[in-house]
Amino acid sequence: QVQLVESGGGLVQPGGSLRLSCTDSRTIFSFAAMGWYRQAPGKQRELVARITSGGTPNYVDSVKGRFTISREHAKNTVHLQMNSLKPEDTAVYYCNAHVFNSDYWGQGTQVTVSS
Repeated sequence: QVQLVESGGGLVQPGGSLRLSCTDSRTIFSFAAMGWYRQAPGKQRELVARITSGGTPNYVDSVKGRFTISREHAKNTVHLQMNSLKPEDTAVYYCNAHVFNSDYWGQGTQVTVSS
């Protein structure tokens, strides 16, 4: 069973940075497209960034130029570097693995951007 463990959330001031990480101990990670989603209170969960098994990233327009997704195959880990954070980035962030037509989710990590 795929188990995704997230870390790195927290409270940061506007303009600050955070780095989220998500690790899966199973070897199928190498075949998975990995993504970060977020859900703010009262809103639907939305895709923030995704990276293919081959390393091709894509981003939602609102985070382009500020967020960077990357993966380390040797550590079965995907990162989301978030810079120039804004209050509207406040949400619970979820790691997602899409592999063999199935989706797996982490437990979520809270990111709060506030002064």
